[in-house]
Amino acid sequence: MAFVIFLIPCFVVGTDIAFSCQNADDFVGASAPGDIIIGGLFAVHSEMLHPEEEPIKPVIQNCAGFEIQVFLQTLAMIHAIETVNNSTLLSGVTLGYEIYDTCAEVTKAMASALRFLSKFNSSEDAVQFKCNYSDYIPRVKAVTGASYSEVSMAVSRLLALQLIPQVSPASSAEILSDKIRFPSFFRTIPSDFHQTRAMTHLIYESGWNWIGVIATDDDNGRFALESFGVQAMVNNVCIAFKEMLPAYLSDSTFHTKVDRAIEKIVKETRLLEELKKVTVIDDNKEVKFDSNGDMSTSYDVLLWKEIDGHMEITTMAEYDAEKGGFIFEDEEKKKDFLALKKVQSTCSQHCKPGQVKKVTESPHTCCYECIYCPENHYSNQTDMDYCHRCNNKTYWAPINSTTCYRKTIYFLAWTDWFAIFLLFLSAFGVVLVLSICVIFTKNLNTPVVKASGGLTVCYIILFSHFLIFLSTLFFIDVPTEFKCKTRQALFGISFTLCVSCILIKSLKILLAFSFDPKLQNFLKCMYKPIPTVVTCTGIQVIICTFWLIFRTPFVNQNFSIPRAIILECNEGSIVAFGIMLGYIAALAFICFIFAFKGRKLPENYNEAKFITFGMLIYFIAWIVFIPVYATTFGKYLPAVEIIVVLISNYGILCCTFLPKCYIIIYKQETNTKSAFLKMVYTYSSKSAGSVAVSQVSLDSKSSSLQATITDSCKTENDSVNGNCHFQVPRQPLIKGKVLPKSAARTMIRKRVSSI
Repeated sequence: MAFVIFLIPCFVVGTDIAFSCQNADDFVGASAPGDIIIGGLFAVHSEMLHPEEEPIKPVIQNCAGFEIQVFLQTLAMIHAIETVNNSTLLSGVTLGYEIYDTCAEVTKAMASALRFLSKFNSSEDAVQFKCNYSDYIPRVKAVTGASYSEVSMAVSRLLALQLIPQVSPASSAEILSDKIRFPSFFRTIPSDFHQTRAMTHLIYESGWNWIGVIATDDDNGRFALESFGVQAMVNNVCIAFKEMLPAYLSDSTFHTKVDRAIEKIVKETRLLEELKKVTVIDDNKEVKFDSNGDMSTSYDVLLWKEIDGHMEITTMAEYDAEKGGFIFEDEEKKKDFLALKKVQSTCSQHCKPGQVKKVTESPHTCCYECIYCPENHYSNQTDMDYCHRCNNKTYWAPINSTTCYRKTIYFLAWTDWFAIFLLFLSAFGVVLVLSICVIFTKNLNTPVVKASGGLTVCYIILFSHFLIFLSTLFFIDVPTEFKCKTRQALFGISFTLCVSCILIKSLKILLAFSFDPKLQNFLKCMYKPIPTVVTCTGIQVIICTFWLIFRTPFVNQNFSIPRAIILECNEGSIVAFGIMLGYIAALAFICFIFAFKGRKLPENYNEAKFITFGMLIYFIAWIVFIPVYATTFGKYLPAVEIIVVLISNYGILCCTFLPKCYIIIYKQETNTKSAFLKMVYTYSSKSAGSVAVSQVSLDSKSSSLQATITDSCKTENDSVNGNCHFQVPRQPLIKGKVLPKSAARTMIRKRVSSI
């Protein structure tokens, strides 16, 4: 203790200004010999004076600003070393020390570090240059200090040359955790990384994002400010202003447990490795150095309250640097901590879910405007930087939405009123087909039914009409692969079968009532009912088969409506669809031509005229269908085709069978064999006379002549004998022959039989 009493005047004499260094011994603040020397770096004075003389010389200047708190730390170090020496902890080994005043200045601390690096037990204070310091024994084995990070960084780079352990009680700069640049540095406080993280965590938990920062203008303050800025940015905290204050020596508490750890070192070698393994028990907590040389200690969170004009400081919580969370002693302090959220420190109001932050012209990201998320975007959290897009085509979102909604799926459902109406029409058509079948079956042997081609042909045509009505069912409800492939093929083949049978009927009618020999020969060659129907229908079957194999229809999702998905059948190939419809149209056109030529049939049996009307209805319906189908979209697109199918099917069905049903039901007197023969006889007689007149007209070469035919058959006998005279003005008398009644009857029978 006598030495301690002696030390006091050494440091205190002239508390404002310390003595200048005259020689190497004067440079040492305090020292004691020993087997193991421990160095100490303390800022007993707060600053080093600047030289007043010019030019500046490389001389260590005087220091000023005595710090009693730091001086007491040096005494604590000396007391700890003497306590170890007076105990049995290190039997046979004496600890010594060399303590230097850094004056909070890097230059003077570097001079002290150079003395630490000089060779042990050497008379000269010189540092030897060597390529390998493994066998080199320096003056000191370990160093305690310094307090300031700026000083510790400079000293640690020198001590790292010989891997001399350095333990700092107060240097907290984050960069000192870098073991590549500072391999022998340790400290008994956490890194500034944990301190700045604790601060940002506290600010984040309190809901603040608009703050000011004050730091010391030195390496430690600048590094801490940089670390805090990075973590603040990660937590969306903006720094409104930064204020750098001049560096000064603040009060700090020396951690005596470092000396206790050093007391356990009994070997002079491998000191650095052993120091890494040191573990200290503090308040039942295990404290040790981590891989970065930092101790995993915690921070106290202090709350400053002004009560009745006095500032009261209380410990609110403890920040666990290892776990990154706050620890509260009781619920009351936790409530005080949570009450910090009531303090408003934000540049802008929080953006609600459904909104997104839009940065204004301010350079700070915490100053923003809240705008709504656009359509098909959403935000489900507060203060989101961007809106999430509804990344699936099956979802949508309105403006200012907090979630995505599944799009409504539309199709022509069974419950739709329009679908019900179309189904009713199809069902009525089926009932009409069945009714016609019943009527024709009951009147099988009547001339009207026989003249219609017989019951077999009528059944085939009616069956094709039934299939056409049935095909409309595949256009309704949820589209499937089977429906998409079946509906067009079923309609196309059925309609082709129907038109092919009607084409044969048109040929038969034209053949029966044609008196032109050339036309009759042509029609006889063409009139082959079964091969014609099979060939015409077979071609359509081939077209549909190729279509289904190579470009088959499929179910398609139409996203043209923003908030809906339309399930529809994609035809696969518009060309194939057009070929199918075009082929039906070609057959219908041929049928129309043949029927049109036979439009002047007997009045009571004018089937060709009605076939002509039916084909006209078909053409009009499908001509209108093309532009309507091309410009329509949505769930009612299948309904457009259903309407066209029903119109064309009803038109042909009604024009083909309803006139016959009308005769069968309401004009039964005309549906007899005698009435039918009389009608054909009258039509054939007129047709024969018109043929003779037409022949005479063809023999006349003058187109301007108006021929007057005078029947010279005055008596019944003449007509019976077949003598007849035709007088043409300005031409000689022409004699001709009129068929006898017996011949006329024979011709009538042939027409009837052919029909």
